[in-house]
This record gives sequence, C-alpha cells and structure tokens, in this order.
Amino acid sequence: MTAVLTIVVIILLIKLITLNKKYNEFIAKLGNSGTIEEDLKKYMSRVERIERQNSELVRACDILDENLKGCIQKTGMVRYNAFQDTGSELSFALALLDRENNGVVLNGIYSREMSNIYAKPVKEGKALYKISEEEDQAIKKAIRNKKEN
Repeated sequence: MTAVLTIVVIILLIKLITLNKKYNEFIAKLGNSGTIEEDLKKYMSRVERIERQNSELVRACDILDENLKGCIQKTGMVRYNAFQDTGSELSFALALLDRENNGVVLNGIYSREMSNIYAKPVKEGKALYKISEEEDQAIKKAIRNKKEN
C-alpha cells in the first residue's frame, strides 16, 4: 500500500513541477515587459494618466458650457412690409437670444425714403420696452427654434 501511495505522490509531484514550470513561463510571456507585475504597474500608470486627462477634459467642458450660456444660441426672424407702398417684405424683426432667453431684438424698418434699425433688450424672453407684433413673433420664434441638447 505504501508503494502505491509513494507512486501517487511522485506522479503528483511531477505534475506539480510541470504545472509550476508552465505557470512561470505563462507569466513571463504574458506581457512585453517580462512579468505580469511589471505589466500591471504600466497599466495602472496609464489608467491614472487617462483619469487625470479625463478630469481635465470634464473641467474644460464645464468652462465651455459656462461660457456658452451668454452666447447667441437662438435666433428668430420675421420679414414684413412696414408700409403699404413698399413690397418684398424688406423690413424685418430679428431676435438674438442666449440660453436663458436674454439678448436683443432688432427691428429694421425700410421705406422708400430711408431705413432705420432699432434695438431693444430682451430679458428672460420678455422685451424691456414696448415692442411691435413682428418683434414679439421674432422673440417667440427664437425661443421655439432652440436646438435640444
């Protein structure tokens, strides 16, 4: 019986030595650097660098987003005839608004004798001065024309 156990132990030792040798060869060949530990260190270094770059990109995007709040993001234009003796709808009302619907509405009035352009401030989608129907339409059109994010 001990002879059988000795043979089993010897076979298991041979298998263990072979398996250990294959494991060491696998670990040595797994990465280009020689060992899996070195590869993991390089990988973790790259991951940390990418995380830093990602957080920098997020900060840059936040700054851009904040800066864009005040930029013209919505426009609305209405052409019309200011006077009955002029055609081709040469007069216009143009609303230029930011994200919070603040901006200006321009009204260009054309007649055969002269042309005038008037600017009126807009705050939260409402004009601060009395406005014409066309100017009101231009503001409403600009608010509706906002592109969805």
